[in-house]
Amino acid sequence: MARVADLFSEADLAAIREATRVAESRTSGEIVTAVVESCDSYEGALWKSAAFGAMLAALVAGASFALTERWSAPAWWWLTLPAAAGALIGYLVPRAVPFFHRALVGGEILDMRLGRRAASAFVEEEVFATRERSGVLIFVGLFEHRVQILRDKVAQQRVPADSWDDLAARLARDIRKGQAAAGLAQAIEDTGRLLELHGLARKDDELDDQLRLLDD
Repeated sequence: MARVADLFSEADLAAIREATRVAESRTSGEIVTAVVESCDSYEGALWKSAAFGAMLAALVAGASFALTERWSAPAWWWLTLPAAAGALIGYLVPRAVPFFHRALVGGEILDMRLGRRAASAFVEEEVFATRERSGVLIFVGLFEHRVQILRDKVAQQRVPADSWDDLAARLARDIRKGQAAAGLAQAIEDTGRLLELHGLARKDDELDDQLRLLDD
């Protein structure tokens, strides 16, 4: 998985800033975008995989002895090294293959961790600090392949929830395709259109338009 700092070029960041400026030029909505590499280390899933790898390797070693009825190496080797090797492989494979890591974590936990991190970013970036209470946070978890859009009071009241859900789903698909920068720019444009469509009139900018590249 690409690191956040390496994922967006200077041109990408400029395009995102411009998309935000244009979107906010038509509406009083304040749009903040934030991207984090991962919302959690999910170490528990790695250790679960390591335990499974150790058990599987031990079973294979036992089956090998049962079938051959002899050891081809000292007994201590067969009793210890296969399990250790299996645990190591079980730990490293999910780290190298994010798809497996996500599968081990499970969708429910991924959603929960993303929600907590997005809520924290909403407060940290002061998305609530607008006169019209029309701030919108587009939050992306790259490892999670998930997007959450948090809205302040007025933006939440004015725009139907399913519109935000559809927007988040489209952006998540773009991220899975490796089109994070283009997807974000489009999501910002769509956000501006939604706010404009639902009657949030233009006011002066109050929040910075740049993309937030957050620490894990």
